[in-house]
Amino acid sequence: MSLIATETVPDALGHFGAFGGRYVPETLMHPLQELEQEYHRSRQDPEFQREFDYYLREFCGRPTPLYYAERLTRELGGAKIYLKREDLLHTGAHKINNSIGQILLARRMGKTRIIAETGAGQHGVATATVAAMFGMKCVIYMGAVDCERQALNVYRMKMLGAEVVSVKAGQQTLKEAINEAMRDWVTNIRSTHYILGTAYGAHPYPLMVRNFQRVIGDEARRQILEKESRLPDLLVACVGGGSNAIGLFYPFLNDKDVQMIGVEAGGEGIEAGRHAARFQGGSLGVLQGTRSYLLQDEFGQVQLTHSVSAGLDYAAVGPEHAWLRDLGRVQYTYATDDKALEAFSKLARLEGIIPALESSHAIAEVMCQAPKMSKDKLIIVNLSGRGDKDVSQAAPKLNIQMPV
Repeated sequence: MSLIATETVPDALGHFGAFGGRYVPETLMHPLQELEQEYHRSRQDPEFQREFDYYLREFCGRPTPLYYAERLTRELGGAKIYLKREDLLHTGAHKINNSIGQILLARRMGKTRIIAETGAGQHGVATATVAAMFGMKCVIYMGAVDCERQALNVYRMKMLGAEVVSVKAGQQTLKEAINEAMRDWVTNIRSTHYILGTAYGAHPYPLMVRNFQRVIGDEARRQILEKESRLPDLLVACVGGGSNAIGLFYPFLNDKDVQMIGVEAGGEGIEAGRHAARFQGGSLGVLQGTRSYLLQDEFGQVQLTHSVSAGLDYAAVGPEHAWLRDLGRVQYTYATDDKALEAFSKLARLEGIIPALESSHAIAEVMCQAPKMSKDKLIIVNLSGRGDKDVSQAAPKLNIQMPV
């Protein structure tokens, strides 16, 4: 593998090769440029970094453990499996890493109101949490379908003082929630910062979110060297927009012996409208501010998507993932709903850890890969979130009944 010039990507206009960029209405160009300038200033400011590190440590609970999944390893009979325990963070997922970084930027820019989109609700909870902590008004946009299947997180956001807007347009999931958040931002530019939750959207969001999330991979690298005195053979993470995956992968991209697999949502199978696996039949297009692979028909109309996991139920993928896939540096596959539910149940019963349905897609791939690898090999899987939010949805699918 040739070295990847990670420090030069994206370029000044936000391009990862053929992907990325800034495809937005004229109204949003100035706030995006303002955000980019403030972000680059903050990266050079030791005080900003000190404050970011402080809140990650004292408020969020970093570093998260790199946990040896002994019983899962023994059950699968192959490679040694480590779980990067982002589920143990405050609010229950990796999303808080990015939300902390962006709320600090918003404060530096003098913004007093925060908006966000959310699918599974974890980013909404993280955003509502940091808005409450810093005393800012907060509005969260969430598809009506996702509000219903992630009701627990809707209650959590409201308890934290956020207004939750149920979006009833279109498919009523994440894509529509992003549309409404962008409309709000256009209308309220002066007072409002949009905390986009994944490594997607117009520049500088993919760059910025990746860098706020790279703490996952930086920690995992130090921890595996301490535990095993060498780097892992394989990294695995689920991929919706792609923030938890790029956060784990990025610090290892130039380690040629470390393989990486991103796992998309295979839904009910790779048929139009029944999945959200963008690299399985997706094509190059522009959606919600950036150029990447997306699920669209021959006329460029965005196709319906489906996944048991609300956080992976999205028609496009982050531009850096598209670039890494085309370079051949990261392999992308998918797990179906049934495989994800099987992994959800297996991790709970073998390790006493209930994973988010999003993270269960990554566990499903580990269940495929580990038995094919020798026992001296090492896997790190990003356990990006906990599954409390998914229990009521998963239980009937797993035939788990309430006692009478």
